[in-house]
Amino acid sequence: MGVDPFVATKYEVTAHAADLASRYAGLEAQGRAETETWQLAGRILGVRGQGKVIFFDLHDRTGRFQLFVRRDDVGEQQFALAKEIERGDLIGASGFVFRTKMGELSLHVASFAIVGKSLQPLPDKWHGLADVEKRYRRRYVDLFVNPHVRDVMIARSRIVAEMRRFIDAEGFFEVETPTLLSIAGGASARPFLTHSNALDIPLSLRIATELYLKRLIVGGMERVYEIGRTWRNEGIDSTHNPEFTMLELYAAYWDVGDMMDFNERLMVHLARSVHGNETVVYGEDAISFASPFRRLDYVGAFKEFGGIEREQLLDPVQTLALLRNYGLPDSPTHAHALDKLFERIVEPQLLQPTFVYGYPVVLSPLAKRIEGDPDLTQRYELFAAHMELANAFTELNDPDDQRRRFELQIAERAAGDEEIPPPDWDFVTALEYGMPPTAGIGIGVDRLVMMLTNNASIRDVLLFPLQRPIAVSDREEDIFDEPSPG
Repeated sequence: MGVDPFVATKYEVTAHAADLASRYAGLEAQGRAETETWQLAGRILGVRGQGKVIFFDLHDRTGRFQLFVRRDDVGEQQFALAKEIERGDLIGASGFVFRTKMGELSLHVASFAIVGKSLQPLPDKWHGLADVEKRYRRRYVDLFVNPHVRDVMIARSRIVAEMRRFIDAEGFFEVETPTLLSIAGGASARPFLTHSNALDIPLSLRIATELYLKRLIVGGMERVYEIGRTWRNEGIDSTHNPEFTMLELYAAYWDVGDMMDFNERLMVHLARSVHGNETVVYGEDAISFASPFRRLDYVGAFKEFGGIEREQLLDPVQTLALLRNYGLPDSPTHAHALDKLFERIVEPQLLQPTFVYGYPVVLSPLAKRIEGDPDLTQRYELFAAHMELANAFTELNDPDDQRRRFELQIAERAAGDEEIPPPDWDFVTALEYGMPPTAGIGIGVDRLVMMLTNNASIRDVLLFPLQRPIAVSDREEDIFDEPSPG
């Protein structure tokens, strides 16, 4: 028809779908607000023709609004063009709001412009995108075909923004630390490896931000945090993705008790921000983030849920026997064995928000010991719905103790635990300059969003989760081809 659908450089939008729905909610049946003209723009996801009238469902970032296009209003040429508009096309439309005979608010279109053309067929409108692998692979289609997916991603953005507001109000500074490291420390995980051509050195993607943030505490910044991407070369399941987002935060002159109080207040605030109260529905369970959360000591948790005594946990030989009693495979280290036992015995019991505190020192190479009990540390983890949401401790600031623990980790790595990182000796040097008493916390942002938006899979709260590439032979067919509803 001689119309280039890609010629437009902009369209002046004066209102969005939700704005008009709210503004004219009280418009009476067949009422017409002809004195006010509005311009909407968005994607067409529904087309219904009735002779000289075509109804379009226009979707923008706020929702859906119906367009009413009549031949007598737009003219023969424009109406002929309107009949060529298909699902997926992008248009801008100008007109006034009225309520149809069926009672639906609509834009009575006086003029329109095609501002983008969809050359690919959309998924069947009845079935939608049911195949989750297809949805993840072409998330850009998933977002406009399944509005609830877009709603989750918008909620994620707002949750992260609310986290920042809350933390900034507590006097913390947001910082950025390196993602490419010579030594990827601060956690137990296998890193992704790469290489710098410019420096001709091997590098790793970071597995945590901890050690660099604590260097800033040494430097006198006192309260710092980072919300950033972290990479761990590990398995993929409902709560793990190799690329994920972490909040890590450190406060000088706090201890683990102060951090626990801060953590609780943050969680209560986020639950209220998203849901209006402290109760979060997750799956079939109502999770109450009302304060105070349960406090449960690590050793006591094993006693309560498994009848296991302290001596059995702290002795490597007895821990190995426990693994075999529960039918679990042998572990390369004492720490690894304790982790597997905790996952089997304790985690399934932790539905409501619970702080588990007092972790063994073998599990906590960067945490300060409990005074008078050198086998345990000033560390807690926050669990809810059987998932770990946060990990915090009073930071170890004794450089001699830190050096000894790194040396023990060298032995564990040699024993076969590939998740133990090499020691970061420069961090020990930083501690030798003096780090004040400090508390730190790490919060998995993705799992937190899962909880607050009621999603059972981490991939449903990531815009672009990691997937295998499509084979070349598969690219010839549209991955959204589906049978018609019949």
